[in-house]
Amino acid sequence: MSSFDLWRWGLFHVFILGMLALDLGVFNRKAHVVKVREALTWSAVWISLALIFCAGIYHFEGQDHAMKWLTAYVVEKSLSVDNIFVFVLIFSYFRVPAEYQHRVLYWGILGAVLMRAFLIAFSVTLVHMFSWMMYLFGLFLVVSGLKFAFQDEEGVHPERNPIFRAARRYLRVTPDYVGASFLARIDSKWYATPLFLVLVVVESTDLLFAIDSIPAVIAVTRDPFIVYTSNIMAILGLRALYFALAGVMDRFHYLKFGLSLILVFIGIKMIMEEGAHHWHPAGDWEMPILWSLGLILGTLVTAVGSSLMFPKRIAAGSVTPPEPAAADPNH
Repeated sequence: MSSFDLWRWGLFHVFILGMLALDLGVFNRKAHVVKVREALTWSAVWISLALIFCAGIYHFEGQDHAMKWLTAYVVEKSLSVDNIFVFVLIFSYFRVPAEYQHRVLYWGILGAVLMRAFLIAFSVTLVHMFSWMMYLFGLFLVVSGLKFAFQDEEGVHPERNPIFRAARRYLRVTPDYVGASFLARIDSKWYATPLFLVLVVVESTDLLFAIDSIPAVIAVTRDPFIVYTSNIMAILGLRALYFALAGVMDRFHYLKFGLSLILVFIGIKMIMEEGAHHWHPAGDWEMPILWSLGLILGTLVTAVGSSLMFPKRIAAGSVTPPEPAAADPNH
């Protein structure tokens, strides 16, 4: 690894840690309800920082690298939108007070950053060691895309999460929330709070989303720096995006079909490009990155536009959440 590589990796992590410290330590020291205006402001901040970062890549590494980074960022950002609907269901199921939701997402996304760093390093290493893994990743994305198009979003059941069930079985849990605390000491004994169980569910849910999104980004490029930084920048803005869009997610009822098409497209692209490289290495074929970016953005715009032009006649978000399973520590 060259000194330039060490500098760019180091500077990126210093920047990320600084922004996270500024977020929780300065702007969100006290638990509070995040208003839409605040959420939109932070969303704009994170997207602007991402574009500035992309401009830096363009300056130091050229247009091709910059376009691959931007495409990877758009892919991860668009796929992360589906997390928002699941987060809404999780918070509704556990009846998490609005002022504590920011804290859960902050630590949940911080954990997701660490978890994705490991998964990206592992996945990129696999692809570099075994090129045939690209076929498996591509096939996995196609199957995931088709499954995603027909899945019932209202069928998400946090109480069936095996990690949540194990935590509830082996940990002492307080019957009610204890402020914004994840742990509480009662009669010289430590207890987990229901908020800690919510964090467990959020973390394990992100693991499932990462299994889809990381291969999709690797389909854009195998450069570990681009894969990692685009993924992390998109995830860091997810919390603000949640508070900005949580109340209107049911209006974008065609979005999941758009995301499904994106997954299928990326999977087929991955298989075709790896096949072309394997069978015709001298004439290595690769779809121009501008075509990929255009198709992905076009699909997203079409899905969102269609949802707004042809709204659902029956509201999609009318599901009444069941009683919070974490409420009774003796279960």
